[in-house]
Amino acid sequence: MTANAFVSVSLDPPLVLVSLNNRSHMHRILPAVGRYGISVLAEDQKALSDHFAGRPIGETNIRFIDRAEAALLDGALAHFAVKVLRRHSVGDHTLYLGRVEHFEYREDNPLLFYAGGYERLLIRGSSGRKRLSRLRTK
Repeated sequence: MTANAFVSVSLDPPLVLVSLNNRSHMHRILPAVGRYGISVLAEDQKALSDHFAGRPIGETNIRFIDRAEAALLDGALAHFAVKVLRRHSVGDHTLYLGRVEHFEYREDNPLLFYAGGYERLLIRGSSGRKRLSRLRTK
């Protein structure tokens, strides 16, 4: 599935939280497996984001890697392997609090989704300082 966001809850111990719609497929399977993986996508992985958001990209070879018993997308900028500690039902969603058991990352531009569309970061130098600007991508 594609999630718009996840939340860092604590650095010590490392905890994150995701909120899942109670009608989602992931919500039905997560209590049984007790683990989830988070793959932070790179700017050039928009098709994967769309695919897992329910807009399939057709026949493709989507590659996964395994870290700490979590399936993660190969080539993503960052990977989090998380063990569920608690879940809490809130309205039509359930919050899944988990402990990060594995984390890795690489440097590159992230895929960003904002105000209904994909964005990218533009880093501009000005007097030795860097500033972040948004550019709309189609």
